[in-house]
Amino acid sequence: MLRALAIAIALAFAAPAVAQTPLPADPANTVVLETTKGRVVIRLRNDVAPAHAERIKVLAREGFYDNVPFHRVIADFMAQTGDGEFGNGTGGSKYPDLRQEFSKVPFARGVVGMARTSDPNSANSQFFIMLTEKSHLNGQYTVVGYVTEGMDVVDQIKKGESARNGVVKDPDKIVKLTVQADAK
Repeated sequence: MLRALAIAIALAFAAPAVAQTPLPADPANTVVLETTKGRVVIRLRNDVAPAHAERIKVLAREGFYDNVPFHRVIADFMAQTGDGEFGNGTGGSKYPDLRQEFSKVPFARGVVGMARTSDPNSANSQFFIMLTEKSHLNGQYTVVGYVTEGMDVVDQIKKGESARNGVVKDPDKIVKLTVQADAK
């Protein structure tokens, strides 16, 4: 009995570490961002946000994200991009908004979340990459992936002039976003 209790306690404390263990390589669910600062590789979390992961892949294959700016970047918070309609954070894609797919995956450095309005079911094409951990986002936004390579590149993306809204003048861009499995 004591042994079973000890194992249960050990597993409970190990759970957070297991939750952040990287998933195996999966080119069909990995996207590559060639940016003006360098290359960023993102493993999409189709296991926790299948509709959002699929949306990013569909838009990538359509070239929607090519030459799209990082329009909102806040130091010690996140870098937001994905407005292929207007490039200023007010647009989306031709597809309908997605229902939220909240999970228990925490918003740690390198996690990729879907941007939305105050309506939790309004994510469409925009996403953000966490520059640091922000637990207040946990369970409030859909986690769609995590950076597996290139956080040093994300750190170099030009920050907004205002720490409050993070709007960037003359922003860095995604030059091209591709699904890794499609690369030739």
